Amino acid sequence: MDLATYVTWDATEMARLIREKEMSSAELVALSLAQLEKVNPSLNGTTTLREQRVLEEARKGLYAQGSFAGVPTFLKDTQALAGEKLTSGSQLLQENRPHVDSHLVHKLRESGLLFMGHTNTPEFALKNITEPICHGATHNPWNTDHSPGGSSGGSAAMIASGVVPLAGASDGGGSIRIPASFTSLFGLKPTRGRTPVGPGVGRQWQGAAIDFILSRSVRDSALMLDSLQVNQPEAAFQTPLFPGEYNHAIKQPFERPLRIAFTTKSPVGTPVSEDAKQAVQNTVNWLEKAGHHVEEKENGVDGIELMKNYYLMNSGEISSFIMQLEQSLKRKITENDVEIETWLLYEAGKSVSAAAFTSSLAAWDIAAAQMVEFHETYDFYVTPATAFTAPKIGELTHSGVEEEQLRAQMKEISKAEQQSFIYDLFLPSLTYTPFSQLANLTGQPAISIPVHLSEQGLPLGVQIMALKGEEHRLLQIAYQIEQTELWVGMKGNPYL
Repeated sequence: MDLATYVTWDATEMARLIREKEMSSAELVALSLAQLEKVNPSLNGTTTLREQRVLEEARKGLYAQGSFAGVPTFLKDTQALAGEKLTSGSQLLQENRPHVDSHLVHKLRESGLLFMGHTNTPEFALKNITEPICHGATHNPWNTDHSPGGSSGGSAAMIASGVVPLAGASDGGGSIRIPASFTSLFGLKPTRGRTPVGPGVGRQWQGAAIDFILSRSVRDSALMLDSLQVNQPEAAFQTPLFPGEYNHAIKQPFERPLRIAFTTKSPVGTPVSEDAKQAVQNTVNWLEKAGHHVEEKENGVDGIELMKNYYLMNSGEISSFIMQLEQSLKRKITENDVEIETWLLYEAGKSVSAAAFTSSLAAWDIAAAQMVEFHETYDFYVTPATAFTAPKIGELTHSGVEEEQLRAQMKEISKAEQQSFIYDLFLPSLTYTPFSQLANLTGQPAISIPVHLSEQGLPLGVQIMALKGEEHRLLQIAYQIEQTELWVGMKGNPYL
């Protein structure tokens, strides 16, 4: 079998080929490695590669007989695989090797996936681009002058270039949906509490962050959600298990026409490109033709205030994390040990009081209640997934001179001014991606669907949000769109 055929298969098809003995797992892994060798020099999507070990695992059939038995994949460089290097995109963790699989990786292993290695991510998964100092920038397969986004940018690049059909990803502010938008993939952020966390933690970013996958097909994400959904006793957040099978639910028609709200206005008042507006309008037109009732409506949540609370949480979480690293490494961490955004969040976090942090989380709950009320009227909420197509490599990365200026400014301002400083620090990147954080803070499920290509040939997705627990409905609408011309997918991708 040649590479041109291999790169057209999704994981569901690969699993079928293995199951029916039309292909072996070893043959698929060999094809994946061949495609990686072909594309990775120009993409830089990986941080580790288990070439000999994964080939041996495939040849010996050392994989579980789950839904994806024998299918090759990559994990994100934040997802712990026992004995393998896990850097989280940081020079501080270049020798870090976890002793056990994370709970998510354990479940992925049970599904039968074979792990090729890890994919590139920004330091501690903090940014919407993937340009860590220690591993270098990952490039977008649609145009290598541009970023595939972040923080799951390495995984997105490996899928969009045909190396693997799906890969591990996480989403703490859009890190699944943003790279999905920028690389024309399907990205689902499940409901808070739907997928495994830990070990050793019951929450991630106070519930804002979840782990899942990126994929090229809706059915792969649906089948993976069937494999991963869990009620985890030690987790801080639980959501009722979906009683059916997601992979079956996607093929069912809706019982009634849906009421759908949409907007193209940035929740933080930043510009929105004509491409993003057109992507939403094309989706709205399709939804109306499908018989659904659609109207333009904003959700009523104060987006700027919500983002301020989001960055306050980031500050507190990073400050706590750095303190834990200092205890683990048994030394003080300096500004030269971490990237500029990490350091400034750490500094700002040291000034966040317990009262301010608690009040910030209470604001999330208010937003969640507002969205519940909103969804009493509307089944879905449609927005751009990103406000623009992908930024150029380096566009959102600070130069050395800029970093020194930022450090100096942080030292000069008062503690009361630090959170405003952090907001301004991230505003250029937020301008690209202002729509995704709401679902993280409310805990709702959301998807990015690949429905638009710009005149320059760069993808842009549309986001759809639903009430907590209603991933099945999001998967239904995505699957219906996937069967139409509205779905761009990999059409026009120069790497495939």
